[in-house]
Amino acid sequence: MRPLILATLPAALLLMGCNGAGEAVGASNSAAAPARQDQGGLPFAVTQVAKFDQPWAMTFLPGPGNRALITEKQGRLLLWSQGAQPIAVAGVPAVDFGGQGGLGDVIYHNGYVYLSWAEAGPGDTRGAAVGRGRLLAMSAAAPGAPAGYRLDGFQTIWRQQPKVGGRGHFGHRLAFGHDGKLYISNGEREKFTPAQDPSQTLGKIVRLNADGSVPRDNPWASQGGVTAQLWTTGHRNPLGIAFDAQGRLWQHEMGPKNGDEFNLIERGKNYGYPIVSNGSHYDGRDIPDHPTRPEFAAPKITWNGVSPASLIIYSGKMFPQWRGDAFLGALSGKALIRVDLNGTNAREGERWDMGQRIREVEEGPDGAIYVLEDERGGSGGKLLRLTPRR
Repeated sequence: MRPLILATLPAALLLMGCNGAGEAVGASNSAAAPARQDQGGLPFAVTQVAKFDQPWAMTFLPGPGNRALITEKQGRLLLWSQGAQPIAVAGVPAVDFGGQGGLGDVIYHNGYVYLSWAEAGPGDTRGAAVGRGRLLAMSAAAPGAPAGYRLDGFQTIWRQQPKVGGRGHFGHRLAFGHDGKLYISNGEREKFTPAQDPSQTLGKIVRLNADGSVPRDNPWASQGGVTAQLWTTGHRNPLGIAFDAQGRLWQHEMGPKNGDEFNLIERGKNYGYPIVSNGSHYDGRDIPDHPTRPEFAAPKITWNGVSPASLIIYSGKMFPQWRGDAFLGALSGKALIRVDLNGTNAREGERWDMGQRIREVEEGPDGAIYVLEDERGGSGGKLLRLTPRR
């Protein structure tokens, strides 16, 4: 579950006398929509509660009610409340939208909203960035109009280095650890070798203080520069990171063909890409398997045709039989996958056909599981609430 402050929202989230209410946006809210009819064989009931345009991530807010922030890839941040129309949040940074790039992850931590996004650079380059600001409510522009919201004091606290051409493999998933540090996943931007280059953040997991500064106890902190930010190396396109109750960091990444991975992330380890992988290059060239190079950390699970996206470790009460298990979405696999975690070991438990690409998985305050479909308009882009069958 994404880290939450399970209390009232901080004083910063108070009404302010600002001009310009936030606008209700085109995303539809379908709280009363019936459960989907194609649920044969699923161990949970599925109810559509809203629909969005190419959503990417969500995080629930602390305090009363069932409220969440949801990102749409084109650059919109939306405040969604159960039974109400989503409202756009102002103050979001400009994003470089296209390919796999755009507005990315969102988490809430200690009174701040953290966002990741693809940011344009000089020439035809771009890279991931992370920033934070406080969520403030604004008074409505007219009686009966919806209240508005904005990110106050938003600042960029980190940038992927270097910015390069192309629009793939940004990674930029965010998670706070039990140590209070911010962990950021970095794809290798489809450039392969940077994953092994310690002078770049590409193909790495980065560990920072909450304000973006570098912790002194990082494995290569003494080397300074970009290298000081690194926690692990040798990744391809990590699109899910989450901590379990014991503080262990789990991660999955899109590997090359037939080589998607589920990993236990440990300080200072090298996970081998592109030197080793249990998959192959998409042009048919072989990549040596992990067992050929035991000095690299091997995945706990390797998948074929999953394309994993998003990751939570379930901790709620609604599904007690799954407490402590991992859940992830499958894009090309169009599925929700449950992974059994047992200490430092992992194995796939169950896989459920959802009929759509699943971009995001999140745990609600009541223990329900929410999933976001990775689709535009039409029949896709739905926010689904999963609850036990009665």
